[in-house]
Amino acid sequence: MIGFPQTPEFLGIAKRVVWFKPPEEALQYPYELMAYAMKASPDEDLAALIRHIGVDGLREAIENAPAGIIDARSWSYWNLMAGFEPELPRPARTIGGVTVSHPADLGPFE
Repeated sequence: MIGFPQTPEFLGIAKRVVWFKPPEEALQYPYELMAYAMKASPDEDLAALIRHIGVDGLREAIENAPAGIIDARSWSYWNLMAGFEPELPRPARTIGGVTVSHPADLGPFE
């Protein structure tokens, strides 16, 4: 995937989407940035990101999405938008011997 340039537009998007990192750092990790954007991002920000990377870049972002960011509903939607049918398996990691795709998969903590 082509990276995102450090222009005022993309720095602003990175600041809104990955609010917990400096925008310059967020732009260095395009798969992570796209995962957070696909999870919850204003439409105009996501449209600008996809215009820059194209449909092939969107597909690549989905194929390389980090585990634990995109919820099941958003995963299904973006797989459909990217033309993945059947849907790709959600990225997962193992926590305490349990394989999870998203922290919500662990259920409520008691």
